[in-house]
Amino acid sequence: MALDQDMQVIVDAVNRAAASAPADPTVAERRQGYLALAGFAGRGPDLDEVEDSTIDGPAGPIPVRLYRNRGAIGLMLFFHGGGYCIGDLDTHDQVCRQLATEADCAVLAVDYRLAPEHPFPAGVEDAWAALVHADARRTELGGEGSGLVVCGDSAGGNLATVTALMARDAGIAVAGQLLVYPGVKIDDDSPSMSRFGSGYVLERPTMDWFMDSYAADPADWRASPAYAPDHSGLPPTLVVTAEYDPIGDQGRAYAAQLAAAGVDVTHRDVEGVVHIFFQLGPLVAKGAQTVSETAAFARACLDA
Repeated sequence: MALDQDMQVIVDAVNRAAASAPADPTVAERRQGYLALAGFAGRGPDLDEVEDSTIDGPAGPIPVRLYRNRGAIGLMLFFHGGGYCIGDLDTHDQVCRQLATEADCAVLAVDYRLAPEHPFPAGVEDAWAALVHADARRTELGGEGSGLVVCGDSAGGNLATVTALMARDAGIAVAGQLLVYPGVKIDDDSPSMSRFGSGYVLERPTMDWFMDSYAADPADWRASPAYAPDHSGLPPTLVVTAEYDPIGDQGRAYAAQLAAAGVDVTHRDVEGVVHIFFQLGPLVAKGAQTVSETAAFARACLDA
């Protein structure tokens, strides 16, 4: 399928900007550029409560942001994308507001440590600390008898499924995992990497920089959860992939891998869109639709 019309406008704008961007941007420039791109989506819906705070982490306080309306039931732990190196609470503020509104649950977004300042496994350690925190405060954060789901896009999808695996092994109940174009195999070289690694927002040189900065052993399942020795016993799972995404093939393979292990998997392969479409719902209709479908899946898991 050709690029979606809404998506084409974004891709053209990004490619024009990239043509005049520095050849080797600094870490700060990369982070500011991502924030600016995400900012085109505008502000999400107002909620009764949006509160910044910190939780205890293995290397110090971890910033978090809680989104909640009065009467909301259940808790979603959200990990932002950005290749383990860029992204923060603000780059994903709009989509977290939308998820909290449409899923009618509390959303706790986690600002885990980033590479290159904090290479692997710092982000995984912070993500796990956040899940342990959320589990211990389910009623406080999500209401009486609250269920817990984990959610993330890209690198955040990696952290969501890694923490779900860790929770399974620790006996912590997770009601669902929502993985939006997840990175699950950092040594991936599937056909989509070659087909869509240039000209579709997420570029191969950028991904190489992410992986070099993250400095993880590709065989470590906490970096590449596709290599986890056992995927059975994971909760109901939504996997979203994008047609024009260089890491799309690994997401598709992971959905099949989970299903083969007996996991209840719903796979949405969205045509005509690129890697960032989920964050750009106000500009890309298929993004808004996918956020709504993700929220509905979360609600179903929490109700179950």
